[in-house]
Amino acid sequence: MVRAGIRAVLAGREGWEIVAEAGDGRDAIAKALQTRPHVAVVDYFLPIIDGVEVTRQIRDRLPGTEVLIFTLHDDDAVMSEVLNAGARAFVLKSEANELLVSAVAALEHHRPFFSRKLSERLVQGYLAKGGRTPSDLLTPRERTIVQLITEGNTNQQIASLLNLSVKTIESHRAGAMAKIGATSTAGIVRYAIRHKLVEP
Repeated sequence: MVRAGIRAVLAGREGWEIVAEAGDGRDAIAKALQTRPHVAVVDYFLPIIDGVEVTRQIRDRLPGTEVLIFTLHDDDAVMSEVLNAGARAFVLKSEANELLVSAVAALEHHRPFFSRKLSERLVQGYLAKGGRTPSDLLTPRERTIVQLITEGNTNQQIASLLNLSVKTIESHRAGAMAKIGATSTAGIVRYAIRHKLVEP
């Protein structure tokens, strides 16, 4: 339903074409690589691979593709994470009807886009925290692995999803656990929920 709504809003703009849709993060990356869109609209909470890792992979592999993050949450940590991953626009689902077209139009010309409210909050949050967020404890890869663990994936499944060896996943997992003070999978899950790395 959300994708249908986005399609309806964007398809009405003259000169724009919807080239693909995806229901999860892995499919989003594959379709982006296949169609090479000018702009990718990515939900922060995607199944299988989350929106932050999707953004990172799209920006790494398709530097000409701009990414707009579409989410329910306007948390400072969420905004910081997606910016660090390479997103250049951020639209709340509650603002979609007013701002989605404007955001995509800005990205079409490689200009960033944030609502005035979000821009002010992002700057204030960044300054108040000295430029760091709780999830900055983790490297981008560790953060992705924590998210995938929290969603119930095994080391083997995560290795397959991220195209890495099981040994590499185990190493990242151990590093993440040491940084966040977790001694079990339950501890990882609590940390991820508390810091909004996954949707509760």
